[in-house]
Order: sequence, then structure tokens, then C-alpha cells
Amino acid sequence: MIPVLTVEEMQAVDRAAPEPVEVLIERAGAAVARTALSMLGSGYGKRVVVVAGKGNNGADGRAAARRLERRGVRVQVVEAGSLPVLPRCDLVIDAAFGTGFRGSYSAPDAGGAPVLCVDVPTGGVVEADATVTFAALKPVHLLSDCGVVEVADIGLDVSGARAWLVEDEDVATGLPGRDRDGHKWQTAVFVAAGSPGMMGAPVLVARGAMRAGSGYVRLGVPGADAAALPAGLEAVGVSLPATGWSDAVLAEVERCRALVVGPGLGRSDEAEKAVRRLVAESPVPVVVDADGLNVLGRAPAADGCVLTPHEGEFERLSGEKPGSGVERLGAVRALAEATGATVLLKGSTTIVASPDGRVLFAAAGRPSLATAGTGDVLSGVIGAFLARGLPPLAAAAFAAHVHGAAAGLGYDEGLVAGDLPQLVAAWLSEAVDA
Repeated sequence: MIPVLTVEEMQAVDRAAPEPVEVLIERAGAAVARTALSMLGSGYGKRVVVVAGKGNNGADGRAAARRLERRGVRVQVVEAGSLPVLPRCDLVIDAAFGTGFRGSYSAPDAGGAPVLCVDVPTGGVVEADATVTFAALKPVHLLSDCGVVEVADIGLDVSGARAWLVEDEDVATGLPGRDRDGHKWQTAVFVAAGSPGMMGAPVLVARGAMRAGSGYVRLGVPGADAAALPAGLEAVGVSLPATGWSDAVLAEVERCRALVVGPGLGRSDEAEKAVRRLVAESPVPVVVDADGLNVLGRAPAADGCVLTPHEGEFERLSGEKPGSGVERLGAVRALAEATGATVLLKGSTTIVASPDGRVLFAAAGRPSLATAGTGDVLSGVIGAFLARGLPPLAAAAFAAHVHGAAAGLGYDEGLVAGDLPQLVAAWLSEAVDA
């Protein structure tokens, strides 16, 4: 996993550096110069404008300029804020200000030249084609458009990071395998979802869980007889009464390893009572999604619970919108601490926070997932990963990564939620075998 540091954490890492700042600046400049040459395709005769501020970010840009000049690049260094329009060039290097910048900044017109940003796009107003950052990612790289981001190692110790970006390899090596002599109950998931006439959501949850490695899915729809479940469903139906159905779920779930509750339940008083009881009393980890979140409201959650809100559900849970950009990170951490649950905030970059403040980012999401029912599949995948033995933080973040990566195997246009379970199985099979 790639470490992610906030501005304050990065400043502390800089202060603790074992080497002089001049050494670190030269290493940073070398990394920027390498990326610049790659973007230029060659060095000799090309024109580069470096917009440099007065701090270390500007020093990084000047160090890169010196190296580029040695490679035959014609470099012009421009002081930040001195020109509204930059000279014509083949590449602009934005080294005006770094992550600690406060205030406003008016970016100069780059005249259509590609822009390489040093550390971060200055002030959030520079449009980056690429960004070189140092030692670790910053939240802005995951929650804003920074172009193609490269993390350069310049010798700083980031082992104290409390947030990380999930990569393919993390899932491939971190997801527990199935025992050769295992049996279906070892990874069983119970799904309590849906209502009579609302069978789509529970079916998607169940299929998501099965395709993500659950050996057995027990599916109960409150008020529906098991015989009423769709034919051909891989899950085993369980009859649940219309009222008092949490009793039946608690009696069944003891043999399972995870419980998914919520999608399609509706928002009745009965649903509220049942969901709150299951969250409080379930002997196995609980994933709460969709209607389950709406009826749970601001009730405290138990340790091991995973809440999976989108922005509207997040606001109902916390009383406030999660915000945009880097403020989302703080909002998700705050809700996880307040509820005692692992919180997954859905988005193009999904943020997953545990109550102790640790965070995992999943950045594999894509626009094709913005269609009805894909969140139901995600909750099933999380349930399966919990059942396979992952702790809540990893189960939720790995599932979000797989969910997004699997969508990339499907249609860019016209992807529907029903496609996803099969794609999840295909992606996992390829990733784990690799």
C-alpha cells in the first residue's frame, strides 16, 4: 500500500529528516527533472518554463531547472505571481507553492503547454497534466485532479503513516485464501435485505457475496417465504416473518461469519427496530447499507460494524455533508470515531476509516459504476471479505478496490449492476493467480 500523509504529517516528516534540506531538495529536483524529460520526449532544444516560489517548493523547481539545463533544455525560471501569461514553451513546471500553501493564487496562463506540478498543483487552481510528489501521496492527490501522480522516494521516513492507498497487489496478497479442506460454512454470509416486491437489491447482494468467495449465502427477505425468492439464485433462501424478524436472523447468523443488512428493506418502524438490534447484538461483523443506514440513523454501532454511505446517507448519519476535496478525509474519520464503526464513504475515490483513525483509500472507481444496484453488489463483496477473515477496515477497502477494478473489465457504456458479480469473480481469479 502507498502511504498517504496529511499536510501536517508531511511537515513533521520533513522536520525529522536525518539529512540536510539541501540534500533533499537536490533529490526532489532530480525526480522532477526525470519526469520532465519523460514528458518532453527528449531534452536538447526543448523549452521549459519553471514557475518558482520562494520556499522549498520553488527550490525543488530551481534544482530541476539546473539539471534540465545540463541536458540541453532551454529553461526560463519565472518568479511565482510575476507574469499573467507565460512565455511559449514545451512544458511548464509549477513549483510555486507546496502542500503548506495558504491563501489565494492566480495561476499564469500556460498557453496550452502541458503542466508538471511539483508536490501539488499550486493553490488547487493549476491544471496539472502530471504531478511529482515526494515520499508519500497527499489526500489532495486522491481527492482532486492532479493528473498522473508519481511518488518519488527522496529518503524520508514515512513509516508512521496512518492512511494508505490500496493497490492490486495488496488484495492479491492480503485476501485470505480458501482452505483446501474447508467447508461452505467457514465463509458463510447471511443477507437480510429486501421486502415483498423488492427482490432486486437482495439478489445483487447475495450474488456479489457468492462471486467474491463466500462459500454459502443465506438470504432472508422480511415478510417473504423462501419459495418466493427468484429461481436460479445461488443463495439459499430463508423464510423471515414480516415482524420480529431480527429473532430469526440472530438464530441463523451464529453459524455464519458475516451479516449484510439493509438494501431494499424500506424505512418502516419494524425495519428500524430490527436493524438497530442486529447491529447491537450480532455475534458476527455486520455490513449496513442503503435502507439499513437510513433507519439506523445516528444510533451507535458495534465494533466490527461497517457502514457504507453515499453522500446523502452520510449526511443523515452525521448531521453534516462530508464536503469535497481533502475535508472529506476528516469528515469520514470523525464519523467513524463517533459511531465506533468502520465507515466507507462511496465516491470516485472511496474513503474507508476505522474508529482509531486509520484510513484506506480505494481509487479504482469509474463513472460506469454510477448506476442503480452497484452499491448492493459492493455490500455483498464486503460481506464475503469479512467472512473470509479480513478485519473490517481491510474488508471494506479491498472490496471497494475490487469493485472498481472489476468494473473496468466490463462495458464503459451500459454497465449494469447485474454484470458486476461475474466481473468481480473474473478480476479476483486473475489477480490471485497472478
